[in-house]
Amino acid sequence: MLSSDTLKFLAELKKHNNKNWFEANRKRYENAQTEIKSFVDEWIKNYGKKDESIIGLESKKCIFRINRDVRFSANKDPYKNNLGAYLNKGGKGSNTAGFYLHIEPGNCFFGAGNYMPMPDELAKIRQEIDYNFSDFKKIISSKKFQDSFGDLSTENKLKRPPKGYEETNEAIEYLKLKGFTVFKKLKDEDLTSKDFKKTITELSVTVKPFIDFLNNAVE
Repeated sequence: MLSSDTLKFLAELKKHNNKNWFEANRKRYENAQTEIKSFVDEWIKNYGKKDESIIGLESKKCIFRINRDVRFSANKDPYKNNLGAYLNKGGKGSNTAGFYLHIEPGNCFFGAGNYMPMPDELAKIRQEIDYNFSDFKKIISSKKFQDSFGDLSTENKLKRPPKGYEETNEAIEYLKLKGFTVFKKLKDEDLTSKDFKKTITELSVTVKPFIDFLNNAVE
């Protein structure tokens, strides 16, 4: 589990997002990083029992930097108000589908999928859904999947069918998607519960067939 100290640090960082405050509280940040690395290592170990493709993955290759790239942003806050980790077989630098944990007081969530695949990968995923829609529908319609995540996110969904597909295609509402993701809202107290390692492992196992489908489509 994670500690309330990490959530408290992030809550205060949101109010004091500047270099002076951050440097004065750097030790708290380092403690939070140590805690999250330890948690991700446990996540890798536990989920790796079900998916050998992520065995050997290092936590440092999964955790995102807290520094923001402000070069092209109107928001010049130097730091993110959250911490996050992306668990997939290639590490966070890979565009393979995987699992994401977002840690932000009042806005914690677990996500999974491929957020914004490159055009060639997007075309392959759409083709796989079109060719094997019965398999895809079976995965996302399972009771455990529905109870945990509901339907896929419709963020950036096209209004019209993508080129090469007709509106009458039975899979058209999924073929219009530009990303293939699901999300599970988490309470702050979920992350500090002693059962959280078990919870995130179970969510990862539940969504694994969806992840496998997406990755098989582009491999």
